[in-house]
Amino acid sequence: MSVSLRPLDDSGFGAIVDCDLTRPSPALARDLAGALRQYRLLIVPGQHLNHADLLAAAGCFGTVDTRTDRRYTVGGFPGLTVISNITEHGQHIGIYDGDDEEEWHADNSFKDELTGATLLYSVIAPEQGGQTRFADATRAYAELPAPVKEKIDALRAVHSIEQLAALQHEAGAGQSSVAAGSLTGHPDVEHPLVLQHPVTAARSLLLGSMVIRSITGLPEDEGRDLVEELLRHTTSDPYVYSHPWKQGDLVVWDNLATLHTASPCDSSRHPRLLYRAAVR
Repeated sequence: MSVSLRPLDDSGFGAIVDCDLTRPSPALARDLAGALRQYRLLIVPGQHLNHADLLAAAGCFGTVDTRTDRRYTVGGFPGLTVISNITEHGQHIGIYDGDDEEEWHADNSFKDELTGATLLYSVIAPEQGGQTRFADATRAYAELPAPVKEKIDALRAVHSIEQLAALQHEAGAGQSSVAAGSLTGHPDVEHPLVLQHPVTAARSLLLGSMVIRSITGLPEDEGRDLVEELLRHTTSDPYVYSHPWKQGDLVVWDNLATLHTASPCDSSRHPRLLYRAAVR
């Protein structure tokens, strides 16, 4: 293996990787992709990446998704998106990364095609707050009681961008990270409540604390209670890693096997700036 890695703990979720991503050779790309499949979450500290380097690093894990919000795409680098709580001339410079806690989610679950993996690269890290928390949705599913698995394995959930945007707007005092206006009319989509990974074949829970409108075939109250119960289980302490950002950190996660959320950060005192890339 061309990288050195150290598991975060003995749970099998997450690893710290020591490598230089300014020179992603084919061997490095192969090893990183294999490590992501095994650990589902990779933390690569101490990087010094320009925009081209970051896109090349993303290419280690798949085909870079260039279908990003053009308002916050880095000029000349399709596939790179600005994530920030910084404002200039009264406008956010990136997708709003605000003062309130974000919902637990998997990226783009409101679209027909889920994101395969996501990368975040930290350029300005807050001195306090703003951690990103990751939940091991694979192990959380594996450790469910057998009767619960039997109940949920064939269920499908309706994911709604319009509901997500409305709830974010309400919870965030008018702020929404999903650009509600630009996505008005986007149709709801259905996904399995339990995903089977296309590479590892492992099963994971595909959940969201705001985006799921209903469970197909279940009464509204029963579906909502089921999602809340599964979320409480998946986001409980045994399955969660909280990452405190440092400048130069690159974090990569398997979006088909994990959930994530941003912790609150006081934007008036602690600016933060990250660049995001995603792959299919």
